[in-house]
Amino acid sequence: MAIIAKIPTATYRLQFNKDFTFAQAQAIAGYLARLGISHVYASPYLQARAGSTHGYDIIDHNALNPEIGDTAAFEAFSDTLTGYGIGQILDIVPNHMGIGRDDNAWWLDVLEWGEESSYADHFDIDWESSQERLRGKVLVPFLGDHYGRVLEAGDLQLRFDAATGTFSVWYYAQRFPITPGEYQRILRSVLADYVHGENTDSQVVVELQDLMGGFRDVRNWLREVRQRAVRRVEAERLKQQLADLALRIPDVARVIENTLARLNGTAGDPETLLWMHELLEAQYYRLAYWRVAAEEINYRRFFQINELAGIRIELPAVFDATHRLVLDLIRQGRVHGLRIDHIDGLFDPKQYLERLQAEACAALLPTGPQDTPPGEATAAAPDGPHANAVTGSPQFYVVVEKILAAHERLREDWPVAGTTGYEFLNRVHGLFVDPEGEASMLRVYERFVGAPVSFEETAYVSKRQVMDFELASELRVLASEYNRLSESSWHTRDYTLVGLRQALREVVACFPVYRTYVDAAGATASDRRDIEWAIAHARRRSLRADKSVFDFIQVALSTDLSRGPSPYNRREVRRLAMKFQQYTGPVAAKGVEDTAFYRYNRLISLNEVGGEPTRFGTTVAAFHKTTQEAARRWPHAMLATATHDTKRGEDARVRIDVLSEMPAEWQRRVRRWATLNHRRKVLVNDEPVPTANDEYLFYQALVGVWPAEFHDADELDPAAMDVLRDRLSVYMTKAVREAKTHSSWINPNAEYEDALLALVARSLDVSRPNPFLADFREFHRAIAVAGAVNGLTQAVLKLTAPGVPDIYQGCDLWDFSLVDPDNRRPVDFADRQRRLERLESAFAQQGEQLAPTLLERWPDGDVKLFVLWRLLSLRRRHADIFTGGSYTPVEVAGAVADRVCAFLRAQNGTRLLVVVPRLVLPLIGDGARRPIGVDGWEDTALTLPEAGRSAEGSGEAPWRCLFTGRTCATQANEGDRRHIRIADALSTFPVSVLVQAPGEA
Repeated sequence: MAIIAKIPTATYRLQFNKDFTFAQAQAIAGYLARLGISHVYASPYLQARAGSTHGYDIIDHNALNPEIGDTAAFEAFSDTLTGYGIGQILDIVPNHMGIGRDDNAWWLDVLEWGEESSYADHFDIDWESSQERLRGKVLVPFLGDHYGRVLEAGDLQLRFDAATGTFSVWYYAQRFPITPGEYQRILRSVLADYVHGENTDSQVVVELQDLMGGFRDVRNWLREVRQRAVRRVEAERLKQQLADLALRIPDVARVIENTLARLNGTAGDPETLLWMHELLEAQYYRLAYWRVAAEEINYRRFFQINELAGIRIELPAVFDATHRLVLDLIRQGRVHGLRIDHIDGLFDPKQYLERLQAEACAALLPTGPQDTPPGEATAAAPDGPHANAVTGSPQFYVVVEKILAAHERLREDWPVAGTTGYEFLNRVHGLFVDPEGEASMLRVYERFVGAPVSFEETAYVSKRQVMDFELASELRVLASEYNRLSESSWHTRDYTLVGLRQALREVVACFPVYRTYVDAAGATASDRRDIEWAIAHARRRSLRADKSVFDFIQVALSTDLSRGPSPYNRREVRRLAMKFQQYTGPVAAKGVEDTAFYRYNRLISLNEVGGEPTRFGTTVAAFHKTTQEAARRWPHAMLATATHDTKRGEDARVRIDVLSEMPAEWQRRVRRWATLNHRRKVLVNDEPVPTANDEYLFYQALVGVWPAEFHDADELDPAAMDVLRDRLSVYMTKAVREAKTHSSWINPNAEYEDALLALVARSLDVSRPNPFLADFREFHRAIAVAGAVNGLTQAVLKLTAPGVPDIYQGCDLWDFSLVDPDNRRPVDFADRQRRLERLESAFAQQGEQLAPTLLERWPDGDVKLFVLWRLLSLRRRHADIFTGGSYTPVEVAGAVADRVCAFLRAQNGTRLLVVVPRLVLPLIGDGARRPIGVDGWEDTALTLPEAGRSAEGSGEAPWRCLFTGRTCATQANEGDRRHIRIADALSTFPVSVLVQAPGEA
């Protein structure tokens, strides 16, 4: 049986949903194996809400998603992967669950039983709300309008489920269970109607009376903990008795139906709806308009999404209940690694990861021959889980979704292999942004929009806006809890609730990282650094007369407040500091990534997940330094250049980067386009729409997404243009709503959006002569070629740098996509399989002639697939050099040395020399030339750290190009060190990976 690698050599991300199932994934396993993939990196496939396109709205952690496939389909998929030697890394969701509707049994139980529910502690609910009307209740903000309007419209309907004997109020697809203690209220009316009806049976009357009394007793019993189980059992018995009665006596079922129709009242007649209102007021929940959640919600959400409720994974019972199936899949040898979604949402990330590691590693321990399930031997190599590079402790392969600030490091005491790769994405992306163009690009942008623009200020204002309109309720709860804490001492009791809320708001808006990680051990030095930074900037910005409140907040957030003799409860101080940490992350995500990144458009390729738009490019030396540090600290972290969450496709991003190399020409073009398109704008409130800022965004987005097949086309295909227009229309609508300046998801501005989409449509109209498109196409030619070279360079760097490269689905060809839903479109795997088969055959026949041929027809994408295939195949053959080999920067000298990135990977006598270009626009000229050969590279050459000698000692072992098969000669320079001319290394292909190994082709 094939052995699955403990450390992946390369992963391929698959997005599972009803349109891409286990069976479809099974069908492409052979393609992934031939491509060179070691592990499938699967999106969540545990049971999510019906119709989910992403799987993050889990409703049952211990069942597979039936829309993706049943157990048999999953096992067939898993067994097929194992047969090819491919493992699985599963994306799991420990932070939240999907709630509402009629599908989450835990949540429905909480609504039915309130704090007595077995799952009341599973969700992060504030049962002791400062608002009297919410005390002991959970706010349920799922109504489409104000509660009173929904009630009077008759949209709340009480129904009876005869199969289970339960009553619920329904609001379209939303179900709100009636607590059993209130069944007697309903049955009283049912009994009255039955007694006054025809064919009354005295025995039925007695049974209904007994049921009423039983449910009344359920309501009146003491709420003591020891009574809860008894109450539950009795309630379930009574429900079953009611169901049996309705089934046995059809007249009872009919009367119940008629009675509920009467009790539901008459739409528009408030008096008939009073009974329904009183019934709802007696429940453990309070129905509310969905907009209320922004200010009054009392359960933790995933960001601002009402239908995703946070769970308390820090509780052992919740951990056990949500990880049973996942750990079983690990035990069976069907899951070989985990990706932890939204680690920053957890109350105590380190504690969670330590428990997860312990449980996962325990699941891999032998259980005896009779208990060893199929595939057990594939879970890990014989020596068990791999070890953490820093601590040396055994580990199951786990990566965390984590966004790191530029100055921030992943916590080294976390038992993980690293992150999912956003920091690598931005590290490698910086190579394609020309730092020399920063000032000019800012000047072009500010002149186009007509005002000075600061990203720092944009981010600050955006975070405050999010706290005011989307996450205000969480801030209010946090401030209330800190207010109660301040009352613990006469030194701090004069800090008011309003003052604390304003100060906390300012601190969060100034926070320099997603969150700190204060825990039972207190605050680390890095935690203190970030808290002090935020406090200092908040204090400076605050207009409050008494700024000592910031001193109180600082010592509270660091937990110093409870050090030594203190009137403050130490446990409460720590709990509030940790709750604060769960708030800063959502504010940063919504305020920066989902607001500021759509407002600040200097160079939109920099506005990427985990990116900082103020960091305008990087040097090769800086890239090498950060890569060496990553190799030392996190050698097995994921390397990503595209994910399901990135703002634009990996090749679209590096295409837009080319603009940084040509600010003067870019300025000339956008001015011309604005003039050409001015007449296409629509006046809204006497102002032309869209604004200059949104128009500037549109032009850059078009640069990135412009189809490669248009590059050499004589005429633009109208059907293809329609597809492009529709994609850009969806993107621009999302962009303006995320920006929240002229429209938003909460308050869509139809007039503005319609005018914006009119400009998009008219700008892309090919039914008549279009001067804008003609000029754009001519401008785009050189950008397209430079962008293609950037894309190949990016692919080579990802597949050769220290770490585990991930290929996001579909990115084996050019990825000129935009943010979701554009980057989640179906992938044509059949086409990719055919392409790979042709490439394998052609390479076997043509050898070194194939690569230049593919380059000439680069728009079809085969050249990218070819590069990936050759490198992934190499990774599988020489896994050791990529999982443990050294990384050595290679010195480059010459006229254009700054346009080359080169490094050496070595292990056990095998060496790889990676040579790739960057900032290539000047080497391309009019778009007909390529940055290869002697043209452009002049005297630029690299110097090898040391000469490689053949095993026979007969001189230097040959360096052979992985893509062309050509041998690259070295020459001696001073000191007997060897050098290679860049013109030779890139003589027929724009990127090169030179292999020096016995027997390597």
